[in-house]
Amino acid sequence: MKKKIFATFFLIVINFNLYADENNKSIRIGLLAPLTGTYSELGNSLLYSLQLALEEINDENVIIIPRDSGFNEKEKLNKAINEIKSNNVKVVIGPITNEEFEIAEKHNDLIFISPSNINSKFSDNIISIGISLESQLLALLNFIKKQKKSKTVIMYPKNQFLDLIEKELKNLNSENIRTFIYSPNPEILTGEIELLTQYAQRKRNLELRKKMFEDKEDDQSVKELERLEQLYTLGDVNFDSVIIIDFGNNLKSVLTSLVYTDVNQKNVLFTTVNQWFDESIFYENTIKDLYYPSVNFKEFKKYNENYFKKFNVYPNEITILTYDALGLIYYTWKKNGMIKSINDFSFKNKIKGKIGTFSFKNQKVIQELDIYKTENKKFIKF
Repeated sequence: MKKKIFATFFLIVINFNLYADENNKSIRIGLLAPLTGTYSELGNSLLYSLQLALEEINDENVIIIPRDSGFNEKEKLNKAINEIKSNNVKVVIGPITNEEFEIAEKHNDLIFISPSNINSKFSDNIISIGISLESQLLALLNFIKKQKKSKTVIMYPKNQFLDLIEKELKNLNSENIRTFIYSPNPEILTGEIELLTQYAQRKRNLELRKKMFEDKEDDQSVKELERLEQLYTLGDVNFDSVIIIDFGNNLKSVLTSLVYTDVNQKNVLFTTVNQWFDESIFYENTIKDLYYPSVNFKEFKKYNENYFKKFNVYPNEITILTYDALGLIYYTWKKNGMIKSINDFSFKNKIKGKIGTFSFKNQKVIQELDIYKTENKKFIKF
């Protein structure tokens, strides 16, 4: 109840500020969010994040105009955009999902800054500032190169994101990289990982090796047999690093299968994509060291703590992106004196936000991400 009351109060305050806009000294920024319905909690969380951002900016000339856009509801979204447009808005935070871009693109007199991470490229009127797969892969490949690994396998499931992942991989044009597509079904997955790791052959290698010493009684043979008895397989896999593009239980299933097939963790570097510091990895992950790119952990933690202190609830991860979106818009407005087109966001210099540093090059948004690893139930910056 407290959250709903605050959200309503926030809306009233924001709309009241419209009357303070004089002589075009203010900037009006729209917000598209699901303020009612199943995803209203997310919508309110987006509002709260902007409240925090407004307090930090501390400029009464920044005016937020939120409208209920629903969640993947085309008619509601279109109505919300038209209402925002009627309030003399040029820049809008949203839409939330890539599926809604088709509607936003039709309103080409507006600029949309979306927290979506589907595409790092500018469209005609949409900039996505989410943690793009391209940014994550660039960070991981750079990290893997520094670790002197040269045989990488990028693993990803056969699901609704398959085409997107393969499109990004084609754009990388990286050498010495193999891809491996697996089933999201755990019952099928293990068998597929066995093929990738040549598990059956490595098991046979071990058995054949053991037979060579079974009938020998000299000390050296006895010791070698004792050593072999401690092993599950014999021989290395034909890769030295993996990038697993997956999340949650599916990611844990892949990691478990790799351990089951006796992939040597001392020789193979295990990495995955941004996990938003999901602590459940600590308790179910069978990999000793797992690395992944992410936003700045200290800033992320500080943001969550400030948010909780203010609203007595923790935020959805996506809200830190809208927080940065407002900061980006404000920076652009102050730097240029106005915002006329999407080209005003093409900066030569890097921009620092809560989630990290942005680069705007060749009509693309690339985040410079840090590498973290899970160690002793902690997230350690590498």
